[in-house]
Amino acid sequence: MKNLTCFDVANYILSLNDNDAGDLISNLKLQKLVYYTQGFSLAIFGKPLFNEKIEAWMHGPVIPDLYHKYKSFGSGAIDTDNLDIDFSKFSEDEKNLIQDVFNMYGQYSAWKLRNLTHEEPTWIGAYGRSDSTEISLDSMRKYFLTQIEN
Repeated sequence: MKNLTCFDVANYILSLNDNDAGDLISNLKLQKLVYYTQGFSLAIFGKPLFNEKIEAWMHGPVIPDLYHKYKSFGSGAIDTDNLDIDFSKFSEDEKNLIQDVFNMYGQYSAWKLRNLTHEEPTWIGAYGRSDSTEISLDSMRKYFLTQIEN
């Protein structure tokens, strides 16, 4: 497995989206899909897909680097016409994981995903802390292990 970034994972997710069907991915929705992909990678493979940190923000888990890349789209759809994606970077396991997460969570609106993350201990435990709002990989792994066992 090559080293992926949050941008690689985001681009892969955006490539799965069917714009012609009217399915739109906003920055908020993309954040949650990338977060869920990271969480399930930790639970299934025992390691992160990417190294960028995830923080607990008001509207759920956010990868700050990714947020800043797409913030110009506001709450609107991210333009996917010129995606630069190298599919050879991804192992078959990684492709399958991203596809599975997209199939499970991509059907939901950004706001539904936001509300789901607000019920999860990973976000609850990190949001509003004074020392750091970073969501630890360990807390994510522990939580997502409970999700694959169910």
